[in-house]
Amino acid sequence: MLNLERLRTLDALARHGSVSGAADGLHVTTSAVSQQMAKLEREVGQQLLAKNGRGVRLTDAGRLLADHAARILSQVELAQSDIEAQRGEVVGEVRVGAFPTAARGLFPVAMTSLRKAHPELRVRSRELEPERAIREVVRGDLDLAVVLDWSNKRLPVPGGLAQAHLLDDIPDLAMPADHPLAGRAEVDLEEFADDDWVSWPRGEFCYEWLMFTLRSKGFEPRIAHMAEEHHTQLALIAAGLGVCIAPPLGRGHVPEGVALVPVRQRMRRHVYAVWRTDADRRPSIRAAVEALREAAGAEEAHGAEETRGSEEARGSD
Repeated sequence: MLNLERLRTLDALARHGSVSGAADGLHVTTSAVSQQMAKLEREVGQQLLAKNGRGVRLTDAGRLLADHAARILSQVELAQSDIEAQRGEVVGEVRVGAFPTAARGLFPVAMTSLRKAHPELRVRSRELEPERAIREVVRGDLDLAVVLDWSNKRLPVPGGLAQAHLLDDIPDLAMPADHPLAGRAEVDLEEFADDDWVSWPRGEFCYEWLMFTLRSKGFEPRIAHMAEEHHTQLALIAAGLGVCIAPPLGRGHVPEGVALVPVRQRMRRHVYAVWRTDADRRPSIRAAVEALREAAGAEEAHGAEETRGSEEARGSD
């Protein structure tokens, strides 16, 4: 009889491509992965791994069994979904990931709501960039992810994933309060062609979007500073060190010395949840999505209130 946990280890090795990657994905040590694989090889009576330089690769037998393992684990997921759906109780564990501002803007409210409504549900959360979060949902390392794309640059989403829209995040242009355009009701991005820019780190999806968008406006942006956290970006703006795109979701308190002005041609971040379709009937997934929707609604209402207050403040100047 093949052991399910050892098949799960083989599946993680096939998906991650290394012992260390499989260990990270399974939240175990590399030694535990090696031990499980040694036991699985004894069970099937064939070599499943072969040395490949400093790492390992799957043998033909290993790839064959890994294909079966992926199908078996998918069926186990479906069985779990059906059992949970029949019982109708929100219990067990759900693993959720989100990009940083969504984690800050949505998770505290959503998870407090889940804890109150479903005390027997354990929720684990992690901050992850959208592309990595989607990979982890596909691999089964996450049950649910909150991701984003932009109205002019979509995030590729593979098949086999269900989606639920949470909110549209409409960013402002953040600039020092003494910037010549700080008092305007609206601005165009091309008006900042000669400014220094504060950006997300290179390689992140939002950085790629920013470069794509600003270049489409006819200029090459001068990226002077890079910071992952929006709080850090706004602190740099308050110090007079450039301008940046400032989405409302998870933005929190805007420091003194920063002016936020809407962009004339509205940019939108589409924020949505994704999960595997074979887990679609799990009550825990449905409860988590509903909690995120409620948190997103509260965040949108708060953002609209902030916008009204900012417009009133500009009107009184």
